[in-house]
Amino acid sequence: MNQFDWDRGFPIDFDIETGRSETAQTTKRYLSQMKGMYFDSDAVKKIMEKEDPLIYEFYELGCPERPGDLAFGTTILYPGRVGEEYYMTKGHFHTRLETSEVYYTLSGEGYMVMENPEGTTSEIPLKKNKAVYVPRRYAHRTVNTGKEPLILFFVFDADAGHNYGTIETKGYHKMVVERDGKPEVIDSLKW
Repeated sequence: MNQFDWDRGFPIDFDIETGRSETAQTTKRYLSQMKGMYFDSDAVKKIMEKEDPLIYEFYELGCPERPGDLAFGTTILYPGRVGEEYYMTKGHFHTRLETSEVYYTLSGEGYMVMENPEGTTSEIPLKKNKAVYVPRRYAHRTVNTGKEPLILFFVFDADAGHNYGTIETKGYHKMVVERDGKPEVIDSLKW
């Protein structure tokens, strides 16, 4: 039974400080679910021998996938690295490719890494109290380059869908790594 009245409105309890919600559904992504996303497979293996760290989680409301509704929620991307690469989300295109998305940074810092099907890329810094507009036709992933959780609020058309498969297969042309103690955007070593 859905507890939210999508036709009459409702309040929601997203905590601005933590990004969490008592009433929203949570999905957690661990390193074991993202092994192929990171370039340094030896670093993945070494980490996995000791633990299976939580990379990120997101809270969503189970919005009906119908035109005119807006899906929204929060993402919490934890700090850390796999080799030189910072923790990141899997990233996705929208199934309905012509869909845009907005992210608002509640806390932390990082990058929104974007790429369209033609290979045009864009990397936009994420900073507290700033919004980022992800244009239609762009795959997008977030990368946490800070020392604290990167917490984002997101909103997009509810009937947009998610296509993770393309990114899982091809990856992105750009990656964000730590070099000399600072984040640096470089060409992906997988391409």
